[in-house]
Amino acid sequence: MEKSSIVDFKALEKELQAALDADEKYKRENAAKLRAVAQRVPSYEDFRSIVLASHLKPLERKDKEGGRRTVPWNCHATRGETPGEGVAIEISQEEEPFQPGTSAEFYRDWRRRFRSEPERYQALLQLGGPMLGRLFQTDVGFGLLGELLMTLANHVRPADQVVVLGILRGLAGTGRFPLNLSLLSPAEREGCRTLFQKLQAMGAPGAGQEVLGREEQGLLQELWRLYQLC
Repeated sequence: MEKSSIVDFKALEKELQAALDADEKYKRENAAKLRAVAQRVPSYEDFRSIVLASHLKPLERKDKEGGRRTVPWNCHATRGETPGEGVAIEISQEEEPFQPGTSAEFYRDWRRRFRSEPERYQALLQLGGPMLGRLFQTDVGFGLLGELLMTLANHVRPADQVVVLGILRGLAGTGRFPLNLSLLSPAEREGCRTLFQKLQAMGAPGAGQEVLGREEQGLLQELWRLYQLC
């Protein structure tokens, strides 16, 4: 029997657990984000600290009184795991197309499968705006919108103008977009502005590249407004 025909159930189980962990992380951070907004935290740094610490739980009485304990720093560590088992699992999917069915699957692959920005940029182009809009119909996870915008800003090319405009339009239609936009860090907001400036320069007459059509130019101007850059 060929090796490729053997089903690795342990690997499948780990992949499923990784997807469940990603989904739990998304829900936990989203709840923390809503709490931070309700508390009217004074700065972005305070907001970020609350969300990043969302996996921490208060010590119970037995933990406080039980003396010295060994606490795993890995938030995904579970009973019975040995050192190293909490590390991100590599899944052999390099040959498979990027087709996440849920926001949790997208988040998992974005973190574990695509390690470099060029890989992430190509993944965004492959998905396109309509698919991203459906995946994040409810909300874009904390910090993810900024990562997406920075990736586009750093790698946009003239040949990809129309696709990138579609991605920006898809993201602008996601749930709580104005809130997520307001939570961008200063560097991410500047990256967003740089992205739009690049798109405008690429599509302008005399730029030596393909000029955007009237419809795309109108969309670009509308996106400037939606992303609160004008």
